Amino acid sequence: MDSSELLTAADVGLMQGLAQRIVPLRPDLVNADASYGELAWNWGRAHAWRSPSWRRRLWFADSELVAWGWANLPFQAERNDGSVANVTSAYLAYQVHPEHQELVDEVIEWYDEVAAGLERTVLPGAADEFGLARWAAHGYVPDPEALGDDGSWTQLNERDLTDLPSPELPAGYRFRTADEVTPEAVVQAHVAAWTPTKYTVEGYEDLRNTPPYRGDLHVLVEAADGTMAASAIMWFDQVNATVEFEPVGTHPDHRRRGLAQAMMLHGMRLARAAGARHATVVCMGAPGHRAARELYYGVGFREMSRDAPLIKTAG
Repeated sequence: MDSSELLTAADVGLMQGLAQRIVPLRPDLVNADASYGELAWNWGRAHAWRSPSWRRRLWFADSELVAWGWANLPFQAERNDGSVANVTSAYLAYQVHPEHQELVDEVIEWYDEVAAGLERTVLPGAADEFGLARWAAHGYVPDPEALGDDGSWTQLNERDLTDLPSPELPAGYRFRTADEVTPEAVVQAHVAAWTPTKYTVEGYEDLRNTPPYRGDLHVLVEAADGTMAASAIMWFDQVNATVEFEPVGTHPDHRRRGLAQAMMLHGMRLARAAGARHATVVCMGAPGHRAARELYYGVGFREMSRDAPLIKTAG
């Protein structure tokens, strides 16, 4: 077991490797924020300003990573619209290899120690019966707000890359990739879709240096006036021949025109040409968040797994 330290890029690479080893065994046990692509996205875009509030612990067996915890502690950050994000609770991303499930107790005990005195949240998989029982034994209960009709719980969706329809864009739009446009244009596409956000050109440059980022698998839709109207990054796990979409977004002035659907079909065709055979994407699963779920169902995705948000009050 390694000591608790600040998270590093090398740690993220090890954590991605664990995700790659679990996917062929039990893909439904890959936790929220613990997938190959999600780890790259969360680390790459934000480590320059978030890393002081990140702590991690790693567990090894025969020199191979078999469990990890990534504690997100309180922080403040000014966003692009001038508002300030003021997070006062703790959140844990974590993963335990299913052949070493007994380590979940050590993960929980470490989290309770590093986040002592704070409200604590965590997102184990709903299929992880052993893990859920151990979290409950340590005083964690279902999070009523996250599980409400407008809650934040998420589901993982999947599809194979056969039988992909031809994408159709409305007149005046065209497909681009991040390799074909400026970093400023790439960031503008994300900021327009996700305001308020902390995302910057500097953050994007860091993301470009985070494996397995590929500019040719970062797809965009450009409007006739040059506006980047939609964008999506695909993270290609060559070991498992799968791509993960994260994030996917559309400019508010260009929504309800079929851009995201066409972009995803185009992206999946690019991914298939690169060697991928399978795709995944996460969306919010609560009844109040229908739009993204219907988008993904409309291009052939179906739910594979979901998370089970838990909370423990400060103390």
